[in-house]
Amino acid sequence: MEQRLDELEPGRKARVLRVEGDAALRHRIMDMGLVPGTEVRLERSAPLADPVSFRVRGFELSLRRSEAAAVRIAVRSGGDCGSCGGCCGCGRCKA
Repeated sequence: MEQRLDELEPGRKARVLRVEGDAALRHRIMDMGLVPGTEVRLERSAPLADPVSFRVRGFELSLRRSEAAAVRIAVRSGGDCGSCGGCCGCGRCKA
């Protein structure tokens, strides 16, 4: 299922599909490591909902919700075997 990064639920993992918006915003976000194919997980959001904190490539990245809205993701369905996330039918996930 495709959605925006700012819609991801806490603890859920997703894979980046693309970054939208103007060129400066796209380059800035991709320079921080959010490139297509990257796995991302929502860690937490601030009390007033802005900023939000994500786990990306082993580090924590905080973005404004408006910036996160420019990132399109595919939410992982099923289990979390580490190799397919429930999407390839390896048999280790309970998709």
